[in-house]
Amino acid sequence: MPTFTLREVLDATGAEIRTRAQTKFIDVVTDTRKIEPGVLFIALQGERFNGEDFAAEAVDKGAAGVMVRMECPETKLTGMEKTTVLRVGDTLSAYQQLARFWRSKHQLPVIAITGSNGKTTTKDLTAAVLSARWNVLKTQANFNNEIGLPFTLLQLTDSHEAAVVEIGMRGFGQIAAMAPLAMPNIGIVTNVGETHMELLGSIANIAKAKSELVESILPGGTVILNQDNAYVAAMAGKAKPGVRVITFGMQTEAMLRGGSVHTEGRVTRFSCTFDGTEHLFSFSMVGVHNVYNALAALSVGYALGFTAEEMQQGLDNLEVTKMRFEYKKIGDYTVINDAYNASPMSMTAAIHTLAEVAPGRKVAVLGDMLELGSVSVEAHRKVGRELVENQVTVLVTRGKMGNYIAEGAEASGLNAVYRCASHEEAGVVLHKVLQPGDTILFKGSRGMQMEKIIDLL
Repeated sequence: MPTFTLREVLDATGAEIRTRAQTKFIDVVTDTRKIEPGVLFIALQGERFNGEDFAAEAVDKGAAGVMVRMECPETKLTGMEKTTVLRVGDTLSAYQQLARFWRSKHQLPVIAITGSNGKTTTKDLTAAVLSARWNVLKTQANFNNEIGLPFTLLQLTDSHEAAVVEIGMRGFGQIAAMAPLAMPNIGIVTNVGETHMELLGSIANIAKAKSELVESILPGGTVILNQDNAYVAAMAGKAKPGVRVITFGMQTEAMLRGGSVHTEGRVTRFSCTFDGTEHLFSFSMVGVHNVYNALAALSVGYALGFTAEEMQQGLDNLEVTKMRFEYKKIGDYTVINDAYNASPMSMTAAIHTLAEVAPGRKVAVLGDMLELGSVSVEAHRKVGRELVENQVTVLVTRGKMGNYIAEGAEASGLNAVYRCASHEEAGVVLHKVLQPGDTILFKGSRGMQMEKIIDLL
C-alpha cells in the first residue's frame, strides 16, 4: 500500500490545509467501501456522484485525512477536527499527481500500451514474458482511464520489478496527459483502427491521438510499433531523438518478424525471427491477431535483454484477463466469450478465429459496436458479410446496429438469422437453434453486456 507523509501530499498536490491533525497516511482511497483506519480519502466527482457527500462516512470509518475541492461546502466538513482536511482545485488531478509521485519512488521498467485493439491481451502477454525474471505489476481488467491508471500506479510496492499498464483514449490530449503519470520507459502501439471514430472523425485523427504515447517516451526509452499497420509504422518519425524504435510484424521487414503460425487445440505456435535467428514460440491463445499481440510482448522482452528461452518460459505463465476469447464448455457446446468489447478490427479477428477453431457448426451471437460514428452502418453490414465468408451457420444479433449485421449476413445468403430485442430473447433463440458440437462466439461492445446471454445457457 502507498504511504505518504502530509508533507509529501502537500508537495505532490499543492493542497491547502483546512485542518491539520494526522500527518501520515497508510493508503490512498477513493471508495468509502475500502476505507481502513489511517488512509487518505480523496473525494472524486463524477457525472452521478460527488465523493464529498461521503467525506463524513470516510471519517467515521477511520480515515486519517480527507481531500476535497476548494469549493466544498463547510457543512460537509463539520466534526472533522481530529482528521486532516485538505483542499485542492481538482481532486482528480491531485489523485493523479499522488500516483505520479508514488511511481517516481520506484526505479523499475514501466511499459505503457495503447492501440485501437489488443491493449489488454498485449498487457497480459507482456506481463507474462517479463514474469520469467521479475515480479510484475499489471493493470487489472482494463483500468486504463484517468482514474484507473493512477489506481494501478498506486499498487506499486518495493517487491515489484516491472509494471505493465494500459492507457486508453477517447480524444486528443488524453494520452499526453496520462502517460507522464506512469513515466514509461517503453511505449507500445498495437494498431490503429476505427475504434472511437464517432469522437475523432477519422482514422488519421485516431492515429494522431495514439501517437501521443510515442511522443511521451523520453530519450533513453524505447518505442515498440506494429510495422504492418501503416498508421502505426509512421509513428516512428514522432519518436524523440535518443529513443530506440523497435518494430514487429508478419508482413513487412520488421525487427521482430513472426511467421509459420498454426494452432493445435487452444495453443498457437509461431516463429519469430530477430537478430538473424529464427526462434519458435507457443502460447495458450488462438488467432493471428493474438500472434501480433504476442510479437509486441516479445519485443518488450527483446528490448530488455531477455533470451528467447526466458520469453517462452514467461509465455508459459500466461494469465489472461476474462472475456478475451475465453473458452468454456457448457453442456454439449463450446462457448467463446470475447464479450468485453468490440470494434470492426477486433470483430473481424474474432470471426476469423471462430472459423479456424470450430470443429463443427459456427454460431455467432453479436451485439452493437459503439462509437463508430458515420461509418457505423457499413461497418456492421461488413461484419455480416464476413460471417458468411467464414461459413458461420447461425447468427443471433442484439441491439439497433446489430440489425445491420443481420442485414449484411442475409444479403450474402445466410438464412438462419435472428434479431433479438433483449438478452432474454437471445437466450430463448439459442435454446431452440443450438445443436450438440456447436461453437458459439459472443461479442459486442462493453455497453451491450453480451456475456449476460451466456448465463442464460
